[in-house]
Amino acid sequence: MQRMNGLLHTTSLQLAQDNDSHTHTDSVAGQKRSWSAATASNGTDNSSESATKPPPILFKRSVALPHAPSKLTPSLITSLAPVSPGEGEYTQRQRFAATPSSSLDPELHLSHAIYDLPAQLVANFAALGINHIYPWQRNCLKGPGLLSGERNLVYCAPTGGGKSLVADLLMLKRVLHKRESKALLVLPYVALVQEKVRWLRQLVEGLKHPSPIEKDPHTPFDARPSQDGLRVVGFFGGGKVRATWDDFDIGVCTLEKANMLVNVAIEDCSVSRLQSVVLDELHMIDDEHRGYTLELIGTKLLSLEHTVQIVGMSATIPNMDLMAKWLDAHSFETRYRPVPIEEHLVCDGAVFAADDPRRLPDNAVQLKNGLVDAVRTIGASLHKELSDPVLNAVVTLAHETASAGYGVLVFAGSRSMTESVARCISRVMPDISEMHEATLAKRTDLLDELRSLPTGLDHILEETMLAGITAEERDLIAAAYDSGTLLVCVATCSLAAGINLPARRVILHNARMGRDFVGPAMLRQMRGRAGRQGKSPIGETYLCCRETDLEPVVQLIKAELPKVTSCLTSENRRVQRAVLEVIAVHLATSYESVRFYFAKSLLALTQDMTRVDDDLKASLKDLENLELIESDTLGNYAPTQLGRAIVASAIDPDDGIFVHRELVKALRAFVMDGELHILYIFTPVQDLGVTISWQVFRNELQLLDESGLRVLRFLGIKPTAILKFAQGVPVPENTPEEKEMSRVYKRFYLALQLRDLCNEMPIHVVARKYDTPRGSVQTLSQTCHGFAAGVIKFCQHMDWGLMAAALDHFSDRLLAGARTELLSLAKIPFIKSRTARVFWENGFRTVGTIANADPKELVPILKQANPSKIRVKGLDIAKYEEKLLSKANIISASANRLWSIQMQTEMELE
Repeated sequence: MQRMNGLLHTTSLQLAQDNDSHTHTDSVAGQKRSWSAATASNGTDNSSESATKPPPILFKRSVALPHAPSKLTPSLITSLAPVSPGEGEYTQRQRFAATPSSSLDPELHLSHAIYDLPAQLVANFAALGINHIYPWQRNCLKGPGLLSGERNLVYCAPTGGGKSLVADLLMLKRVLHKRESKALLVLPYVALVQEKVRWLRQLVEGLKHPSPIEKDPHTPFDARPSQDGLRVVGFFGGGKVRATWDDFDIGVCTLEKANMLVNVAIEDCSVSRLQSVVLDELHMIDDEHRGYTLELIGTKLLSLEHTVQIVGMSATIPNMDLMAKWLDAHSFETRYRPVPIEEHLVCDGAVFAADDPRRLPDNAVQLKNGLVDAVRTIGASLHKELSDPVLNAVVTLAHETASAGYGVLVFAGSRSMTESVARCISRVMPDISEMHEATLAKRTDLLDELRSLPTGLDHILEETMLAGITAEERDLIAAAYDSGTLLVCVATCSLAAGINLPARRVILHNARMGRDFVGPAMLRQMRGRAGRQGKSPIGETYLCCRETDLEPVVQLIKAELPKVTSCLTSENRRVQRAVLEVIAVHLATSYESVRFYFAKSLLALTQDMTRVDDDLKASLKDLENLELIESDTLGNYAPTQLGRAIVASAIDPDDGIFVHRELVKALRAFVMDGELHILYIFTPVQDLGVTISWQVFRNELQLLDESGLRVLRFLGIKPTAILKFAQGVPVPENTPEEKEMSRVYKRFYLALQLRDLCNEMPIHVVARKYDTPRGSVQTLSQTCHGFAAGVIKFCQHMDWGLMAAALDHFSDRLLAGARTELLSLAKIPFIKSRTARVFWENGFRTVGTIANADPKELVPILKQANPSKIRVKGLDIAKYEEKLLSKANIISASANRLWSIQMQTEMELE
């Protein structure tokens, strides 16, 4: 801390250093971890800590690394004035104990009779660190009819405030209340689905459905043994898990998979088993691309004859009363957050307290004239690389956080900016010689794991791993950050909603996503990642902006959250999709029943019903003209075979018509002596924002074999046109025919990338080859899995069995990123495309050969599969080989299980 002008300002980070100087904790994100060297260049005094802790063991051995850029020095941070935290949304609890005691209120303990939870579930909560709940959670759960499942619930709580526990508890009560009950938990992103599946599987361990007192003759499902535990299964695009209701009790799904599951259950009349549906991130109903799916799910549930308890939650719903009215739900809102957040705005090196927006400079004039007092200043950098005051502030603040031993999360507006910021932060971090031996060993292991992924290791990750990090390989990196192996994570803005990465300090490099400013909701998401109960006593946010952006940024900070509305409109043809769905699953068969269904939609609450009537009549007419539905003389509607196929494949009607047209052509003349045609069919039809490099396209066409050239001719792609486009002639997109041809060009360009991915080319190599951002290739790889599954279902519903079988085979290849001969090996854990190829080349060509091998024989193969491992001189080779042997034992055990299943299947066929 520093004294200036007789005033004392102690930052929460400095205060934490003083408070923690006599303690040491394990490293977790957002929580303090010791670092080997104190840094004085940022104006922070670490003398108390260094005096009480023994000197760390430093890692002095040399490491073979690529040539490292020159080191940079962080700027000086000077404290100016004391800060009196306001009593705003995030700081009202700063002076109070964060976690209330159940001794003061017995109802705050989960074992209280009011919650009627099984002892095993209470014990599982305790094992996960949850013994008590907050007063707001108790008050919410005690709402009318909630614990008994008679009433729906919509509630709003800040990120990190414990809102998920309320939904988990209500959902589990419904599943455990009645035998064969099912529940769905709906989340917007795959990463969140995977994380929630892991959490719920720990939470339900040892739990069982209640034994039936008397068999219900109308419910044939009671035959399942009562000792079966609760099964939690994740459903998301690209997963090989089939969406069947018989294989799970709690389904954790993305929006699209949840909608598909509900459709299937309604159509086969098994939806009566569904007792609870949790709609997380409910504010996403306002998303123009995917929000309508959330509305379709809610509206269908409200239209069922039996009661399904719907629980909707979000951190950012300003008009919660409308959502509660739509879902006929009890509403509850809290602003309580157990970990307070200190918010700041940084502009031109001046740091302002932003807890109260009224204390911020409104424009550059106020900033220059010092009309608003700054609490800290960040000095200008002497380095040319840090001449930009925004970048300099981000780097200096990140360094200050990490040097104090805490986790920091930096958000940047684009992928290229993310990489640039990560590189700069890495250059101010300590050298390898200053790191703890254990920390360096963990980061080295992380690099090895990233290299062993089918995607390979991006060179920027390799360059920044030993200090800063980008968020490309999310699972591994998130786990490493959360455990404290990594101190700094630099990510794009979209990561704020896509994964749970709490940090002591969140830093925003500008407030833009691309060229545009983020919205108030996204800003709230990013800032909400700061601080988390059990990991940090406080959180901090720093929004760094340029002087020219000061006025709109301050307006953004002051802005109210926008009200959510329905995205189910006829202009974007979402109404047609909704009408086709309810007719295809037989939820409505006449205009009156369709109208009754839509009367329960959010659309009907936000628009005049006369307008809704007009949209419905126009949509029904459109669907008949497209031959997706048909009507009889009595005015009853039924889906055509094509209509059912489109709904089953979860494709929009317009896209479904295009896919049908392409598949019909393919059935007449399918190019089967190559892989390009089938990969073209798998290429998503929705706009992925692809930008074609026509020079690369031209070069790839010149390398096509005869099979590939026949696909070109079949699709109508003319090489002469590609040559013109490569010379700068613009692609015509004026008529519908020209627009459709442009879509064909884009899909074929993406199909070329899929071809390389299927043939074991790493993602970062494909990205360089096609002059495409690495993230775009990853998005293509992930999106095509879900689209491929939809196309296979489409073919099955159209009774095109041979086409479906051929597509299913290539779906496996896309998922494995490998050629056909490696597919069986790729089913074994730790053996993906790259490692599978090494096993194949060493004679282990079947699951059986691996199953029958001594695990010790597999260790040299695993070494060979990772030849570019960072090798440290003097590394404990025995320890390294012990780790590989442990991995080999897992591979051997998994191979034995797969081989046993394979042998049993063969015997049954004989």
